[in-house]
Formats: sequence, C-alpha cells, structure tokens
Amino acid sequence: MFSQLEFFIAFRYLRSKRSEGFISIIAGFSLVGIILGVATLIIVMSVMNGFRAELIGRILGLNGHIGIYENQNNFQNYDEYSVGVAEIPGVKAVTPQIEGQGLIVYNNYSSGIVVRGIRWSDLSARKQLWNSIGNKEIESFNKNGIIIGHRLAKKLNIRDNDNVFILTPQMRVTAFGSVPKQKKFKVIQAFDVGMFEYDSSFVFMSLANAQSLYGYDANNSISNLEVYLNSTDDIELIKNKLLEISGKNLIITDWIERNYSFINALKVERNVMFIILTLIITVAAFNIISSMIMFVNSKSIDIAVLRAMGASKNSIMKIFFLTGISIGGVGTFFGTVLGILFCYNIESIRQFLEKLTNYELFSAEIYFLTKMPALIDPIEVIQIIVLALFLSFVASLYPAWRATRILPAEVLRYE
Repeated sequence: MFSQLEFFIAFRYLRSKRSEGFISIIAGFSLVGIILGVATLIIVMSVMNGFRAELIGRILGLNGHIGIYENQNNFQNYDEYSVGVAEIPGVKAVTPQIEGQGLIVYNNYSSGIVVRGIRWSDLSARKQLWNSIGNKEIESFNKNGIIIGHRLAKKLNIRDNDNVFILTPQMRVTAFGSVPKQKKFKVIQAFDVGMFEYDSSFVFMSLANAQSLYGYDANNSISNLEVYLNSTDDIELIKNKLLEISGKNLIITDWIERNYSFINALKVERNVMFIILTLIITVAAFNIISSMIMFVNSKSIDIAVLRAMGASKNSIMKIFFLTGISIGGVGTFFGTVLGILFCYNIESIRQFLEKLTNYELFSAEIYFLTKMPALIDPIEVIQIIVLALFLSFVASLYPAWRATRILPAEVLRYE
C-alpha cells in the first residue's frame, strides 16, 4: 500500500529543520494533546469501572442478590419456604434476617444506625463482613454481643467490650408513659469492609436478640430472607422460579432494583465522561489539521519538485498522510502506556499528592470507598485506541489531499 520511498520521505519530514521550528512546535502540541487525551480517557474510564466494581462488590458482600419480603414486614414460618428456595439451582445460600433502624448510645454520644439481626452461621455468606471479623466471637455474639462498623466505633469512641444501649422506634408503656424500647449490648468487635456507609452506620447482632429488640415472634418471624447466588448472571432466571413457588403476599426484589437509582447514575456519569473526554482527543486532532496544513504550505517547493520528477498525486497524498497519522499513532501509543501505568499506581499517586498538597483528594464520606480503585477493561482500552487512531486518520486526510492540489508549474515559475 505504501512504498519504501513514501515511508522514507514521510519520516524524513518528521525531523524538522530550524526554519520549520514553529510548525514543529504546533505538531508537538498536537502530539502532547493526543497523549494526554488518550491517557486521561483510559484513566477516568478505568477509575469509574473500578469504582463501580468495588461498590457493587461491597454491596453484594453485605447484601443478598435477591431479597424476599412479606407485605406486612413480618415473614412467618419461613423455614420450609427457605428449604424450597435453597434447592433452586444457582442459589448459594438463603439467610433469614431482621432489619431495623435504631439509635446507639454510648456515654454522652449517640448516632443513628441500621441494625441487622442474623445467625452467626450465616455471616460467612457475607464475604466482606466475614473476612473482616473472623470466626472467634460466636459465644459472645449469641448472648448479648454486637459487631459494629469501625468508623462508627471511632466516631463514638467505642472500644471492644464496651457496653452500649440501642434504642428502637418501638415503644413500650411504663409508669412514666411510652418510651422507646432499649436494650444493653456489648461491643465484641468492629468490622471494616472499606465502604463508608456500612462502616459508619451498620450494627450486626444475633437473630434472637434482634427478634426480641424489635418485637418479632422468636424463632418464627423475621423481616426478610436474603438469597445469595453463585453468579449474578442467573438473577432473572432465579427470580422467575421464585415467583412460581411464592405466594402473592411475598415481594421479591433483586439488588439492581434496590440500588437502581445509584447504578443508573453511575452509567449516566460514565457515558457523559466518555463523551466529554473524547473532545480532548478531538481538539488534538484539529491541531494535527492546522499543523499539517502549515507544513504542506512550507513544503510546496518540495512537492512541486517531486511532481516534476514523476511522483503521482497518490504518492504525494500518501507521504503527507503518513506524516499526519504518525503523530496520532505515536501519541496514541505513549498515551496508552501512560494511562495504564497511572492506573496501576493510582492509589500510590493519590497518597503522594495528598501528602504534597495536604488536601484530601478522595474523601470516603463522598465516594463511599476508602481507596481509589481502577479496573482496566482491555476491550475499552482497545476502543479508545481505535477512536484516537480514527480521529488522527480523519485529521490527516484533508492536509494530504491539499498537498495534491499544489501545481508544480505555478510553484516553480519564480524559482
């Protein structure tokens, strides 16, 4: 497609002379623009992929893929139904749960919390939580022990083995009137799942204690069942099977429905960021057009001589097309390398910048995660490379075509 002579002349032109220094500077800016555009696009997309994967992983690490609720939030006689659900292919575990809101009080400190009552044997289904606490506190947990998030413990200055009070919205009648129901618990451990929302507001206790605290019929009543699957790809199929064996009084929701607004916001933000950052590469491509047009004008005499020596219009077009696409190709290569290296070291770079500027760049309270994640998607990287090369290809066509419009007789008349 391209001859050796065309390659030779094209790459010879890339090495500018002093008289073409200004043109070389513009071409250099185009190269830097392509590098930064490709690198930025890879970095931002990888961070958003990592952000989404980490959040979903941590959400599913403490919550089931499918939740089964009763209309009155009082799921009774659930044992037999749970056995039927567990027999469905693809179901990993079915765990009963009581979930409620409350207020934890320690000394003069208090904070709103989400209380979850579960059996100790079911904790292993919640990988993030189980990996954080280990398997040592079963006896204390089944008595009056609770496990709280480490950020909650830090906020209230709670340490292991401290006693706290948990108040619930349920009221009990006393001689002094109705007061919130409360119970004393012992903090046996603090967990750290790396997600701010859970670490700062969740409390886990035994199912029996939660039933007593929230007024459920002991050993016979819960608020919902959590269903854990072997794969998220089986959700729709298993939901349909659950609907077949469930009564009309049961509500079945999956994790996508329960977090729909959050997941949809991530998708919209990701698509918008991709479009916006693509404009960086587009601007760099326009710089290639301007620098190549100036370059063609400066080489008009060379073009006229080549034409007079027998070079065809196609050869002239190929020479300047190669010159332009080389800028885009080199920029895309170095931008890809820079973006991938940045993604692999993004947490170290974040910590260095925070120490250097003494400013928190990635707040856990805002972004829900304690570490900046980055997940490189090879297919997405290839798409970015193809996009950058395509824009460079398009940007190189017009200057190359313009070079073929130069008439040798007009240029050499006064030479």
